[in-house]
Amino acid sequence: MKKLYYDVSKCLACKTCEIVCAVGKSASKELFSSITEDTKPLTCVKVKDAQGKNFPIACRHCKAHPCVDACIAHALSYDAKTGRVLHDKDKCTGCWMCVMVCPYGAIRDNKKLKVPVRCDFCADTDEPRCINACPVGAIMFLEEDELESREQSKNKK
Repeated sequence: MKKLYYDVSKCLACKTCEIVCAVGKSASKELFSSITEDTKPLTCVKVKDAQGKNFPIACRHCKAHPCVDACIAHALSYDAKTGRVLHDKDKCTGCWMCVMVCPYGAIRDNKKLKVPVRCDFCADTDEPRCINACPVGAIMFLEEDELESREQSKNKK
């Protein structure tokens, strides 16, 4: 199962990942058209700064998934095959329990649409848009063992 990983030593906080995410969630899928849409697209990823390091925050699709456990409407579910937390917008009541329990602060509320905003790995594409958009390669979409082997080869250098 592939997951998003972030190399905070590379992140420039350019927010390109935020822009490409919002455009990807827009109706038009085009930058200039998306800004004039009635319902503004919201990014699922937010770049934050802590102790001089920049890092993108997005849904981690946790195996423990506290958001799924807290969802009173059963709008969130965990797919063990893909390792993804799925959201059924038709079941969502907009109670924001998922927002409150997310240990990463990766789920935000969209008060206008009354649905949570969280990364779905760009479900309409083969891989998340932010990966190719990142100008320095700080965002990776890898299998867990791929990340481990990268880390081991880094440590050998």
